Amino acid sequence: MDHRAELFVALQRLLPKHALSRLIAKLAESKNQWLKNLLINRAIKTFDINMDEAISDDLSTYDSFNAFFTRELKPEVRPLDTGDNTLISPADGVISQAGKISKNKILQAKNVDYSLARLVGDSHQAKQYENGLFSTIYLSPKDYHRVHIPTDGQLLSTRYIPGELFSVNHQTAQMVPNLFARNERLVCEFKSEQLGHFSVIFVGAMLVAGIETIWSGMEKPGPGAVRENDFSEQNLCFSKGDEIGRFVFGSTVILLFPENAISLENNIQSLNPVKMGEKIGFSV
Repeated sequence: MDHRAELFVALQRLLPKHALSRLIAKLAESKNQWLKNLLINRAIKTFDINMDEAISDDLSTYDSFNAFFTRELKPEVRPLDTGDNTLISPADGVISQAGKISKNKILQAKNVDYSLARLVGDSHQAKQYENGLFSTIYLSPKDYHRVHIPTDGQLLSTRYIPGELFSVNHQTAQMVPNLFARNERLVCEFKSEQLGHFSVIFVGAMLVAGIETIWSGMEKPGPGAVRENDFSEQNLCFSKGDEIGRFVFGSTVILLFPENAISLENNIQSLNPVKMGEKIGFSV
């Protein structure tokens, strides 16, 4: 038993996670030149961030730490797989888990699962993915933090679900029951000609200053009522690889696909790294 991991999780249970995240958000949004440069330089050194991939390695071009953390990359460093029926990774990160959705359960960690219906916040929507496939991608602080659509699709709806802000990593996945269904999240449902419905879920975490989409802007973290939005009449269509959102600091993206719609690549397994644009599967 890892006592350090137990202590790490126990401390998180005691900490005022929402208050800390709001404080970090204010610091991250500050345009004070000295402060934002200090935060950026510390992040680059601490997390070994590769600035050669960024469109700009000049810190003066970033007016806040948030602007740096959601920095744009040079297009050539994240080439998109262009196969007609392929699915791409929506983000840089590590595959936390991937596989089949069975009996309304998704695998969170070894011998730990959680409720699909609770994750998406709607039992009818959950039924669309019964016996389908999922992939969970963890973004660390060093990763590229923009999220892209894995295949062509039209946005149908979003559901913002308030909740906890536990840190999301291997330790908490092992030790916090229903982690992804407890943390704040934004469930984005899309429709594809090839796949039918599929979902991209942004999962918040401790110190994540907010989830932002290109259609609605920032979804501020914090307790409150579930917020649902219907976009089905707005014809918001995206091509594979288009940016759909971003979040500050590390967190997680979960993909959901219906039964008999896709097949995942053999290398899409737990703890394998992926890059945005890399092929992770294909429609069947």
